Amino acid sequence: MNAEQSYLKLLEVIRKRKDANEAFELAGLAMGGAWIVERLANDLGLSHFGVINVAFHRDDYAEKGMTALRSASTMPTNLPYEVSGANIILIDDVLLTGRTVRAALNELFDFGRPASVELMVLADRDNRELPIAASFAGEQVTIPDHQILVLEKDGAGKFSFQLEERTE
Repeated sequence: MNAEQSYLKLLEVIRKRKDANEAFELAGLAMGGAWIVERLANDLGLSHFGVINVAFHRDDYAEKGMTALRSASTMPTNLPYEVSGANIILIDDVLLTGRTVRAALNELFDFGRPASVELMVLADRDNRELPIAASFAGEQVTIPDHQILVLEKDGAGKFSFQLEERTE
């Protein structure tokens, strides 16, 4: 699992779209996806990017409680472009069940009705609970259910994945 290599693949895909003058807006899911989209915007010279915080649309909001509120206040949703009619590329670090993406779509549609939405992720764990698939995945990974894949960013902004034991 090489997060940096997956990032470079994703960068190349989006660079080709930019070079082809395709109209799109980027939105990263807080936290990992926001890190990725911030770096993409910087590497591509884009003037803006969006961040989507899914805290209030999570189906486990009641269990998350104050953790969800803290998340929403430290990295709130910010979409500095018109969502209605836009071609939005959602960026996240890891796709597993699809529940976070469902929550992100709910949050996104609170701001308008996009013309299209694509999902791009660094890693696809391929264990869906919902019918959600990524248009692009840097790599397919198989990890035991008792572990989670966590994106980390070093001081230079480079990405890596760490495996952690699931606490729930």
